[in-house]
Amino acid sequence: MATIKLTIEYDGTAYAGWQRQPNQPTIQAALETALTRITQQHISVIAAGRTDAGVHARGQVVSFHSNQPIPANKWRFAINSALPPDISVLSSEEVPESFHARYSAKEKRYEYRISRHPARPAIDRNRVWHLPYDLDIPAIRQAMSDLLGCHDFTSFQGPRASTSDPMCVVSEVSLNSEPMTVSIQIQANRFLKQMVRALIGTLTEVGRHKRSPCSMVDILQAKDRRAAGETAPPQGLYLLHVLY
Repeated sequence: MATIKLTIEYDGTAYAGWQRQPNQPTIQAALETALTRITQQHISVIAAGRTDAGVHARGQVVSFHSNQPIPANKWRFAINSALPPDISVLSSEEVPESFHARYSAKEKRYEYRISRHPARPAIDRNRVWHLPYDLDIPAIRQAMSDLLGCHDFTSFQGPRASTSDPMCVVSEVSLNSEPMTVSIQIQANRFLKQMVRALIGTLTEVGRHKRSPCSMVDILQAKDRRAAGETAPPQGLYLLHVLY
């Protein structure tokens, strides 16, 4: 029995997120359906992170077990032949049996993309958050610096979250600003449900001078979702990379 690791990318626009759901198109269901077509067996797959509806990935990691006599590097070609065009396997490799896409992960990196163009985007409408306002970039960077380290992120946790541990260690935050676009990257050992989108929504409020750059400390200490800002929409969010 071989353990196979896949790195995949997908456009999440047409899907109700990663996790299989009744009567809903999901990334997991599409991938498992492709594997069934190839192997004539049901194979369950595990992802490094369960992305929400509309969220994209450039470096999602998936693992599964199989007894099929398919060389590890050939899984990529086989699965891609059975996947819809908005999901693609970038690489496939055999890993030790102990590997687990979710529990073996050390950190994940997400990126959020904002368009500041005066006109709403057409081609990128499902790939960025259109926010045509002036943003105070130095103020956002100042607020971001208070996210580094180990904190209780309850104030940035989405509704109906099932986790009992709100502690996360943020190791890196960065912002790249161009005339019409802003991209923010956050890397941490774990993320709560909708945490990145809540952080982005709050940071943009700082950028629009609706909140002080120093407010992040108070928001974290409040441990109350009502203390933070809005939840940014899903289409600007990308799972970029998973570190093992």
